[in-house]
Amino acid sequence: MTARIGVVTFPGSLDDRDTQRAIRLAGAEPVALWHKDKDLKQVDAVVLCGGFSYGDYLRAGAIARFSPVMDTIIEQARAGLPVLGICNGFQILTEAHLLPGAMLGNDHLHFICRDQKLRVENADTAWTADYEAGQEIHIPLKNMDGRYVADRYTLDQLEAEGRVAFRYLDFNPNGSLNDIAGITNEAGNVVGLMPHPEHAVEPLIGTGRTDGLPFFTSILKKLVTA
Repeated sequence: MTARIGVVTFPGSLDDRDTQRAIRLAGAEPVALWHKDKDLKQVDAVVLCGGFSYGDYLRAGAIARFSPVMDTIIEQARAGLPVLGICNGFQILTEAHLLPGAMLGNDHLHFICRDQKLRVENADTAWTADYEAGQEIHIPLKNMDGRYVADRYTLDQLEAEGRVAFRYLDFNPNGSLNDIAGITNEAGNVVGLMPHPEHAVEPLIGTGRTDGLPFFTSILKKLVTA
């Protein structure tokens, strides 16, 4: 049976169709989910895609966190549903307290759009199993509020527990503490990152590489063995 992966669209989402295409290329069935619906349509996993939900008013991801679909996602994520948050999706996951910390404006106060080199720090999550720890990859990055921050206790805990999933290499593009580009929850089913793997799944687009495709093949393997 083909795995079904939901992609949530909020007002202001930009990358829902790109994410659906990445899921399809990986061999799964993308399922469109609307932010006002609590029904997840029996999907096996969920992706919160990039964009500017609700125009990033108040604070990036803060309004989307209260969309009806998030009530169900929060409940099911805590029960083990795999959830990936990309860029604005990462912001929403922190606002929903599915991941610790917060996302603030870039330290240089400008929108950034570039190909970004990352190091895979944790290859044991539901979304990173097709990578190897220490692997260096290139993923497109585009954000205005991409600076990951947390108190010292939380940062120390993330580092000690191996919950930093990705780290910026060569250049910290937004001032994220500890060069953090992505993190995971304790169970490894919820992952958030600022770069956009859905833009690096075909050689003709993005970085010209397919370094982002393992996000979507990883979750398929996880679902098969679950």
